[in-house]
Amino acid sequence: MTIEKNIILNRTGKKPILIDTFYSEEKTNQPIIIFCHGYKGFKDWGAWDLMAKKIAEAGNYFIKFNFSHNGGTMENPIDFPDLEAFGNNNYTKELDDLNDIFGWVQDRFIDNSLVDINQICLVGHSRGGGIAILKASEDIRITKLITLASVCSFGKRTSTVGDLEAWKKTGVKYVLNGRTKQKMPHYYQFYEDFIANEERLNIELAVKRLNIPYLIIHGDNDTSILIDEAKQLQQWNPKSQLEIIEGANHVFNTKHPWEKENISAELETVVSHISMFTNLQLF
Repeated sequence: MTIEKNIILNRTGKKPILIDTFYSEEKTNQPIIIFCHGYKGFKDWGAWDLMAKKIAEAGNYFIKFNFSHNGGTMENPIDFPDLEAFGNNNYTKELDDLNDIFGWVQDRFIDNSLVDINQICLVGHSRGGGIAILKASEDIRITKLITLASVCSFGKRTSTVGDLEAWKKTGVKYVLNGRTKQKMPHYYQFYEDFIANEERLNIELAVKRLNIPYLIIHGDNDTSILIDEAKQLQQWNPKSQLEIIEGANHVFNTKHPWEKENISAELETVVSHISMFTNLQLF
């Protein structure tokens, strides 16, 4: 197993992106899996490394990365040393980051027998699930989609949170990070960007447009994003596959930091579903 950590993707006029890869040098034509972390998340959160390693061992080329404005830096990619960047993040920036990740993948794997560039599966957790859905609906390079504990709407999380007038007047509102105890800013540009791109950011329309294999995974003990949202996604796309993980919370019974050598039983089940889904032949 080869693991490359903190590869820097420099971009002209944009913040750089940090990338990790997990793969076998002995296998060929490995399907590519690209993982998007969620809100107040990062690529090195909790058990994501162990999850990535297990999925790669099943025969996949696993890529995970930090969104450019997630609050991390090149020097400190864990947690949120750059709250100014966090406050200036928005959904369209994350879609743009993801597009540049795809460009990096294409450049890196031209004529590379390690991977099958024609099999790219996008995986997103929580808010990253919503981003993955939107990207999969508009990019023909994506051949499969998996969402983990995903949101089914950005609208209700954007325009109805807090007092819009106060937000507009002060230009910022704060959300407490329960783990780090940081007051994390959201600048008013977040709302303005959502309104300006409301149709593109409509998850319902995106899910209904999907014509690729789609796996929805959700825990029945998720109190952050209720399982009703997974059922709504499945209702909008009846051809999708819904797997409910019994007893699993929003992060499938893991936490940060994760100091155990093995992942939780619930995340192990998630890994099994992902590995089976990604290694099925497309038809």
